[in-house]
Amino acid sequence: MFLRKKTSLNRMYHHEHHHEHEHEHAHSAHGHFHSDGHCCCHSHEHHGHDHGYEHGHDAELSLKKIMLSAVLFTAALLCEKFFPHFYRYVPEQYLADCIKGMRAFSLALYAASYLICGLPVLREALEGIFHGEWFNEEFLMSAATVGAAFMGEYSEAAAVMILFQLGEFLEGKAVGNSRRAITSLLKIKSETARILEGSEEKTVPSSSVKEGSIIVVNSGERVPLDGIVVKGSALVDTAALTGESVPRSVSEGSEVLSGSINTNGRLEIKVTRCLEESAVSRILRLVEESQEKKSVSEKFIKRFAKVYTPIVCILAVAVAVIPPAILGGSKEIWHTWIYRALELLVVSCPCALVISVPLSFFSGIGFSSRNGILFKGSGYIENLSKCRALILDKTGTVTNGVFEVIDVVPSDESLSKEELLALASHAEIFSSHPVSVSLKNAHSCPLCGKLEVKNAEEISGHGIKCDIAGKTVLVGNAKLMQREAVKNFTEADERRGSVIYIAENSLYRGFIVISDTLKDGSLELVKKLKKNGIKKVFMFTGDEEKNASYVAEKIGADEYYSGLLPEDKVLRLEQVLSEFSTKKQKVAFAGDGINDAPVLTRSDVGISMGAFGSDSAVEASDVVIMEDNVLRIPLAVRIAKKTMRNVRENIFFSLFVKACIIALCAAGLADMWIAVLGDVGVTMIAVLNSARLLIGRKNK
Repeated sequence: MFLRKKTSLNRMYHHEHHHEHEHEHAHSAHGHFHSDGHCCCHSHEHHGHDHGYEHGHDAELSLKKIMLSAVLFTAALLCEKFFPHFYRYVPEQYLADCIKGMRAFSLALYAASYLICGLPVLREALEGIFHGEWFNEEFLMSAATVGAAFMGEYSEAAAVMILFQLGEFLEGKAVGNSRRAITSLLKIKSETARILEGSEEKTVPSSSVKEGSIIVVNSGERVPLDGIVVKGSALVDTAALTGESVPRSVSEGSEVLSGSINTNGRLEIKVTRCLEESAVSRILRLVEESQEKKSVSEKFIKRFAKVYTPIVCILAVAVAVIPPAILGGSKEIWHTWIYRALELLVVSCPCALVISVPLSFFSGIGFSSRNGILFKGSGYIENLSKCRALILDKTGTVTNGVFEVIDVVPSDESLSKEELLALASHAEIFSSHPVSVSLKNAHSCPLCGKLEVKNAEEISGHGIKCDIAGKTVLVGNAKLMQREAVKNFTEADERRGSVIYIAENSLYRGFIVISDTLKDGSLELVKKLKKNGIKKVFMFTGDEEKNASYVAEKIGADEYYSGLLPEDKVLRLEQVLSEFSTKKQKVAFAGDGINDAPVLTRSDVGISMGAFGSDSAVEASDVVIMEDNVLRIPLAVRIAKKTMRNVRENIFFSLFVKACIIALCAAGLADMWIAVLGDVGVTMIAVLNSARLLIGRKNK
């Protein structure tokens, strides 16, 4: 039955852990996913209802019942309101029997109309009573309609139940569409893999494939397991993982992640993670866990409903009894005030709040998933919406974490930039230091690596001294130049990165600037964060002062702290938290998730960048941005704020409209029809308002 489906959805939303922490970091899932990717949370409730909405045969049957009930109700109205106009044509001796028979017939039609739609509601109400759950919406609706029938208001009793069921049906359609929108994102797990054994391919369950095995993925197939390409090249669509629609080129040595799609070519992949630890399984667990972690708003709404509904029932009894007792207690007075009490029961159902608020978070999680952002719980959406300060890690978050030559400055015109770069790269030919690698990557010529380098000496903390083509070459920092008494040496006033000085036969020849380059979008990042309500942006880095100041100034950070070890970052974070972290405002930290676990965990909201395959990122952070795109950070903030605005709209609208209709009913200015519209209509509007979060186009 439809109501059973709806109740099970509520249970999915309201499943709670026994332990609630202010700052949660769940490391295991409390449910499982079926092979098709649908979430099936374990519910520890009393009833054994089916889980999830089904809009196939059952939904059509529900609609048919509603339509049949509506037809019978219309026929009853015709019998009651239209046919009396023909009584004047009935012979007088048959008139009394005709009227009596028509009333009985219309009453039977009303009863049939009521029971077709009302039996599931009555059954739910009885089951709730037997399990001690008196004050649910089924109980309120049952009490109101049965009371109306006993008072002779048969048409209104049947109409209320039909409209209630129609509202439930339409509400279920909206909620079902929202669920399908998010579960469609999760159908990214391949149940089978094609394993290569010698020259033969064999299809096996993905769960049985071990690390080190070679699997084959042909064009159009989804990658079942994480691994490294050992043969072949192709374009891989990672949209399901990262939200990025542009395919990524992979070849031998490239990492590929489960859930991505091979769009062309044939790939042989060496498995690096078993199915349980693969990127796709990790993402599915994150989405599943996100449904179980409740926000403050959701917990409040549940507590509110538990208190609100009994109060409404007590108030309804008071409305039915106290005024008639004061006003004399005639039959008409009792009828009037009992009717108003029944209206109060109908309009006061809290379903608009109980359903729409969790659905807002559910829709927000779905929308963010479409954009490559995973929230580990609705509580973190709420916290991120309150963030007024955000801390950015520099290396790997704002910058690429890869050194590149950004400037070559010869000391005079006697030496070209290429010649100066050639001297430095040959001197560094045997070194594997990142600076040396960047020099060698920046320069290439037919003689690179072939010129004989003799007497190479690495001077710790200074640089390299060697002989190239009969000349003594020095490559290193200012201390090396001073130590070797290099002529004409002048220290460069350069703060864009690390400066490498070059000398030849004790004569200064120039310098090369090597720096960690800014990521695409870093220059817009702070501006967009400020636009989305972040008041202050900090930058933390272990890099030296001059590099940190240059990057901070370039991106527009309000404050920066350089030379920080991991424990120093935590201490600085504590200072920021003491200034900005309160109940109404929070502090977020965004890092690459590899060496920032302590600060990711300690912050109010930890955001890991482009690390959906990283164990430390998934474990330590509250929000995982699956694509290495810094502009996803302000997008996450915007989604969080939009979701919370939607929640507040639903709460205010539901309570305001219901309060107005309750006042009208108490004053006798509204009837049962207005009451049921106040319940069903408000619920529908709130649900549709929640679901519209999923309608928006994908953001970039």
